[in-house]
Amino acid sequence: MAAELTILSGGLSTELEAAGFLIQGDPLWSARLLHTNPQAVKTVHTNFLHSGANVLSTATYQASIEGFKQHLGLNFEEAANLFTVAVCQAKESSDAFIRQHAETRKMLIAGSIGPYGAFLHDGSEYTGSYVKDMSIEELKDWHRTQMQCLAAAGVDLFAFETIPSLKEAEALVQLLREFPNNKAWLSYSCQSTSLTSFGERFDEAVNIAERSNQLVAIGVNCCSPAFVGPLLKSANSKRVRKIDWIVYPNKGENWDHKLGWQGSTDKAISEYALEWVQLGARWIGGCCRTTPKDIASIQDTLKTKNVF
Repeated sequence: MAAELTILSGGLSTELEAAGFLIQGDPLWSARLLHTNPQAVKTVHTNFLHSGANVLSTATYQASIEGFKQHLGLNFEEAANLFTVAVCQAKESSDAFIRQHAETRKMLIAGSIGPYGAFLHDGSEYTGSYVKDMSIEELKDWHRTQMQCLAAAGVDLFAFETIPSLKEAEALVQLLREFPNNKAWLSYSCQSTSLTSFGERFDEAVNIAERSNQLVAIGVNCCSPAFVGPLLKSANSKRVRKIDWIVYPNKGENWDHKLGWQGSTDKAISEYALEWVQLGARWIGGCCRTTPKDIASIQDTLKTKNVF
């Protein structure tokens, strides 16, 4: 049953908060530390590498030129440079780890690009409500600068993540064509075992992969791990183009825009991992509230089952 798997990192902001940084409620989320304490970001990247991850996502999920200008008082050039800082922190962490451990596994740097709603900082990234009032071209215009900055900094691929709607996914896939030398993965956020956060059928939304040969994987992130299996099952028989699944859910708690993460979980994320592989997932990791310990547990569980 051996499979070629790519292990992703987990919740960057979760680890930063555990280190004492105030992330929750910040309109820049973890991206603020690219300006105030980039070494802290680098340390978290290193922690995930020690856990077995071979993909590091940059601290740019909630980053944008407009956000940096508005909340840090930077000019365009200074704001653009923070994307370079984000990529450098991930690359330096990866390079140092490889040197120190004579590591042979391939490391990738993924340029994190969150939905437009992340910039709005009003919880709409989990509903996609803003797309009703935006055109595909407006969404492309918004995401273009971030992609230009990350591409120029030398990411290995883009991570289009926590995308709530098919419209925004379409905009990103169209925009990707302007970067013909780059690949990407696309992962939706979902509200249930069958629907994206905007309320569209997941089994139909994933067929956007048919429109791009630059996508290396498609799937879901930042939803309950209990949703992942049913979502993949719903789509497996209907996918037009058979590309890899990517899955990296959160811990299973619920996000409240005012109160933060609420609720509790009674099942470790690693307990779901074997099912995801059996359903075709080849890129596996964690999102919000998942730690290096969770990532290590996923890898250990799959090794125990002789998946690797």
